[in-house]
Amino acid sequence: MKPEKIRNYQAKNRENEGEGTADTLLVEGRNEVIEAFRSGRTIERVYILDGSHDGKLDTIRREAKKAGVRMDFVERRRLDEISASGNHQGVIAKTAAYRYAEVSDILERAEKKGEEPFIFILDGIEDPHNLGAMIRTADLCGAHGVIIPKDRAAGLTATVAKASAGALNYVPVAKVTNLARTMEELKGKGLWFAGADMDGELMYESDLKGPIGLVVGAEGSGLSRLVKEKCDYIVRIPTAGHLDSLNASVACGVLAYEIVRQRSK
Repeated sequence: MKPEKIRNYQAKNRENEGEGTADTLLVEGRNEVIEAFRSGRTIERVYILDGSHDGKLDTIRREAKKAGVRMDFVERRRLDEISASGNHQGVIAKTAAYRYAEVSDILERAEKKGEEPFIFILDGIEDPHNLGAMIRTADLCGAHGVIIPKDRAAGLTATVAKASAGALNYVPVAKVTNLARTMEELKGKGLWFAGADMDGELMYESDLKGPIGLVVGAEGSGLSRLVKEKCDYIVRIPTAGHLDSLNASVACGVLAYEIVRQRSK
């Protein structure tokens, strides 16, 4: 087989597996595809379940027509083959791949808004659904961006995009080689870091105002040692039940909104 045919075959297989190619990503679900259009993402093609009609699919058709994007009307079996999330809702868009931001982009975003930086530092979140949910929370609570590690953590995949409910179109996500070193650099720019851990002080008793990074670790393992050492203080969520911890994305949301509460005073 000729090299160019091998490359085409490999790209086709990646598309069938829901991963797109090196330069593309598949966005799945009606709300997610609508958000992709409205946020101005570059969309190359939309796959729509043949014969299906409802308000949101009609909106997608209008957006695609307005943008001059090719629409392919296909059988459900074809969508199932392409889908990575298994929950495409009858529509999948092939878009330009999500690009990682730089940490400086996140700080610049805060500066342009005239706000003190508020950043999520996510340490070793391997579940793409949790990562997507945290990015969604970052958008809703007004955080300026998310920083994740390069290794041993989920990246920006179609599943993460789906779980973020479109928030990935709006929240810059930076990927760094060393979280602890990045935190140290951000301290030099005036940020403080609050790490989530059940051994910390009650979140209501902690001062979470000002330029801040909320540091959340993976379920089970929690914060890594070096990252925890870089935190200026450790905070915990009050619990009254039989279990001792929340799901990582839920804990992230609770702490994020305590930060929002304190910053709004």
